[in-house]
Amino acid sequence: MSSLPCSSASHATALQSYIRTYANNTSTFQYNGRMLVSTFAGEGCLFGTSTLNQGWINAIKPPATKTSTFPAVWFVPSFFVDPATFRNLSVIDGAFHWNSAWPMGNYNVTFGPDQSYISNLGGNKTYMASVSPWFFTHYGPDTFNKNWIYRGDDWLWAQRWEMLVQNRSSVPLAEVLTWNDFGESHYVGPIEGIQPMSQGWVNGFDHQGWLDLMKYYIAAYKTGSYPAITKDRVFLWARLYPVNATAPDSVGKPANSAWTQDYLWAVTLLTAPANVTLTCGPSTQKTVVPAGLSKLKLRLSSSCAVNATVARGGGAPVQFSPAGFNFSVTPPSYNFNAFVAASPP
Repeated sequence: MSSLPCSSASHATALQSYIRTYANNTSTFQYNGRMLVSTFAGEGCLFGTSTLNQGWINAIKPPATKTSTFPAVWFVPSFFVDPATFRNLSVIDGAFHWNSAWPMGNYNVTFGPDQSYISNLGGNKTYMASVSPWFFTHYGPDTFNKNWIYRGDDWLWAQRWEMLVQNRSSVPLAEVLTWNDFGESHYVGPIEGIQPMSQGWVNGFDHQGWLDLMKYYIAAYKTGSYPAITKDRVFLWARLYPVNATAPDSVGKPANSAWTQDYLWAVTLLTAPANVTLTCGPSTQKTVVPAGLSKLKLRLSSSCAVNATVARGGGAPVQFSPAGFNFSVTPPSYNFNAFVAASPP
């Protein structure tokens, strides 16, 4: 809703058309017997009325007429408002906390922002949490003028999922941000289609290695139990350039760059205990890792190629040297995107 017009009654027509078109599509998510509808923003939308609440009622929950009815909607928007105002919005069936996915400062992610929404929604409305692996955007003043990071350190992708699994009884819905937002570096799908002038920090930085790890967490979030691990896997991600390096980049270093440190972040899924070795040039770390999921990290300090090995009983079921995973102390630009790799399934 930060792009769609919503000031007049006629502006609701487009939204109503979307809802009518997709309400009965077999791919449309139904929740509590209704079509789930959400937003990004929209708290400034009045649709020609005097209040936010009435404007959205007219737009997506119009009353039935003698000749037609409107599809039933379960409305869980991401309005950027004080959660204490939720009680004044009868139109909402819940609320989606977009910015719960990342810490908003130089600290680790917590469940506090989620709890604020949950408490203000009460027991009869639906809370939808967000989860995201990364955030970096690098647009200069001549384009979108967005150049900052949110803190993605300390295995944000894994820690956030574990938080949602632990609190699954109070988090009925979770949305992954986002499948294809290349400009903000939190895409998890393939790099396809037209990019919003983000090629400089996206091309060559495939994020699909996060998908199989997400699959493991999704199973736990849905069922309450982590699934059995049937094959040893290693998931690796890191920035490819030092935070304090200087680059020939007219856009400049992103705001909040001091919130991140130069580490390789690793998650292992092991069928049995093993020795896991992470190496990048002179930096190496060998750890005895138990069965199950473990989180490891390796300091990155010099130009090097990343390697991971899982060794057990004289064998090495995983020897992983991802192509292109090279840390360099001479960055061509201020690219704080994550390079992601997963060992073969």
